[in-house]
Amino acid sequence: MRVPVRSPDKDFSPPVRVPAVKGTANGDVGSSRQRRYVLAGIVVVLGVVTGAILLEVLGTILLSLTVAYVLVPVQRWFVRRGLTEWTGALAATQVGFGVALAVSAPLVVVFSLRLEQVVNAVVALPRELSVSAFGMTYAIETGAVQTAALEFVQGAATSFALALPVLAIKFALFVVLLFGLLLKGDAAGRAAIAPVPYEYRDVVYALARRARETLYAIYVLQVATSIATFAAAYPLFWGLGYEAALTLAIAAAVLQFVPIIGPSMLVIPIALYYVAVGDLVAAALLGTLGLVLIAWLPDVVVRPRLARRSAGLPGSLYFVGFTGGLFTLGAIGVVVGPLLVAVFVEAVDLLADEVNGDATFTDLVEDDFEGSSSDTDEPAQTFEEPDSKFADD
Repeated sequence: MRVPVRSPDKDFSPPVRVPAVKGTANGDVGSSRQRRYVLAGIVVVLGVVTGAILLEVLGTILLSLTVAYVLVPVQRWFVRRGLTEWTGALAATQVGFGVALAVSAPLVVVFSLRLEQVVNAVVALPRELSVSAFGMTYAIETGAVQTAALEFVQGAATSFALALPVLAIKFALFVVLLFGLLLKGDAAGRAAIAPVPYEYRDVVYALARRARETLYAIYVLQVATSIATFAAAYPLFWGLGYEAALTLAIAAAVLQFVPIIGPSMLVIPIALYYVAVGDLVAAALLGTLGLVLIAWLPDVVVRPRLARRSAGLPGSLYFVGFTGGLFTLGAIGVVVGPLLVAVFVEAVDLLADEVNGDATFTDLVEDDFEGSSSDTDEPAQTFEEPDSKFADD
């Protein structure tokens, strides 16, 4: 019996081979990844060109970025309280504006209203100091130091007066950038994380967390400690009868940003001056009360209460970043230097955890030593095996 053969359907299509589908999918994935990297490269190139063009205000831009990064939780707090994204960003910008104004206003007061008192204090310094020791009196010429200090103060005041219009423009730029970054912070974060592959984004999140903690330590902790230092220094200097009590208190608050030594840079030289002129009572009084109330007490009272979200960066590394950034980048280096050091330390910790896990340095040394010992014993064992074989034969 002959079986009829069914003619193929006109809509019949041959089966699609799986390898072809995989190849097409892999090609699409590779093309998408390549496109992502090309776009990231374009962004980097344009960023470098833009940074070169905006070099004169690059410090202001970096300052706005770091302050906005710290104020993002404040903006989100306002949004959770019922404000819109726009009004929340505006309110957070006002907070940043108020803090920046509170920090910069004392410096303006010193260079504008108290400049004459500072100059008179430098002029009133004796041009020769007599120091008595072991029954002998030594004369120390301080005229050159006094002249240099006077020239420095007058030059700094002149430079500040000439740069005041530029500083006002940069301050306005800082406020505008701060508002824009707070309003579009999520979009900026998405754009920054987009080129990073998914398997490496945990590294980026860890570095971002360390950066946020470091900036919190720089801005929130340091500003709060400086305010406490000013609050303790002004009554002390005023009570001891200093005419420039406000100027000295502002100087102590500013020096609080210098890690480790801080306001001691102000208290100790003044105390040594009283020792040199023979007023030991004033030296002991200022040295004791100044070091305790100005240099020590604000750190003890303020820092433990706010240190929960700090970076935990050792003071020595913070000092290295502070001084290196200050000497290399200028004023903005006070923020950028410690920030880069903290991020570098976090990257080193991530690498160590990736390679060594939870093992301590002692465990690694012992494991390496045991491994080298076993490698040394292996040739002796392979050399003895043929002897035992021939002995059995």
